[in-house]
Amino acid sequence: MSSSFGKLFRISTWGESHGGGVGVVIDGCPPNIKISASDIQVDLDRRKPGQSEIVTPRDEADQCEILSGVFEGKTLGTPIAILVRNKDARPEAYSEMKDKFRPSHADYTYQAKYGIRNWQGGGRASARETIGRVAAAAVAKKILHSHFASNLEIIAWVKSVRDIVAKVDPETVAFDTVESNIVRTGDPQAVDKMIELIKIMRSEGNSVGGVVECVVRQMPVGLGEPVFDKLEADLGKAMLSLPACKGFEVGSGFAGTRMTGSEHNDPYYMDKDRVRTRGNRSGGIQGGISNGENLVFRLAFKPTATIMTAQDTVTTDHENTELTGRGRHDPCVLPRAVPMVEAMAALVLCDHALRHRAQNG
Repeated sequence: MSSSFGKLFRISTWGESHGGGVGVVIDGCPPNIKISASDIQVDLDRRKPGQSEIVTPRDEADQCEILSGVFEGKTLGTPIAILVRNKDARPEAYSEMKDKFRPSHADYTYQAKYGIRNWQGGGRASARETIGRVAAAAVAKKILHSHFASNLEIIAWVKSVRDIVAKVDPETVAFDTVESNIVRTGDPQAVDKMIELIKIMRSEGNSVGGVVECVVRQMPVGLGEPVFDKLEADLGKAMLSLPACKGFEVGSGFAGTRMTGSEHNDPYYMDKDRVRTRGNRSGGIQGGISNGENLVFRLAFKPTATIMTAQDTVTTDHENTELTGRGRHDPCVLPRAVPMVEAMAALVLCDHALRHRAQNG
């Protein structure tokens, strides 16, 4: 069961949703990077449950503990272990799922593959696993800022909830604007509409999906590798590994299929001593390598699989039955997915930055 990601900056996450805790081991972090638990906690607080009326009410502080790899506020160059203990697990809420598979969840496929599964909250299939990713990304961002691009910004936001689409300019969107509302969109005009829709879905025992968009500004040139390890290929793998993510596109994405080459190409020009492009339909990547323009991509997230209405399903004995969801779940994953998307972007960029330096000096 692969729970590791990255080549030079490599993380391994561990833990189940309703076990003793979850966390991550980071290998390949350079020494002498300033890091503290409070640095990591900032993004964990943005990811944690119970933070607003439109997310799961599970009450977890998600306080991180650094167990190894850091001494006197600096990384040692040795493996970094970070732990977050589960405090509000209620496995009894999932007792019916012990013998019934939740539709569109990982229950059946895990059981079919391994012959055993943790039915308490989905185990490893729970979004609680992403705590380790977000914690590791806090370290990755410190490396990027200290060694590669001090002004680099990674900002994600909710682009749409179902058919409500936010109008956000990736060139100018501000982190504070996104964080100023509980749905985490960059368009103040869309906030109330999105919140209202999510509340309606929750009241009906239903769920809803949408799109998260992300921009990376002040990108270094040269990150990514040709052929199999193209930057967009590794970003795609990273993003599609997030729970509920069903689609990924970079730059113009699928919209580019409706353009001609003359419409889609990004002409070059010189801006003093820097090579620039007049458009950015490439999304900041050409030939699998970053060109220094803003990196722009989008992710499609499906509606949360667990809903509180009756659905047809089968039992572990392969008998037809019915199941009504139980437990505490997000009616929409998007607000909490925003820091997860930023985290995976940071992990990919940090790994490629270290790989670039190793090969090119």
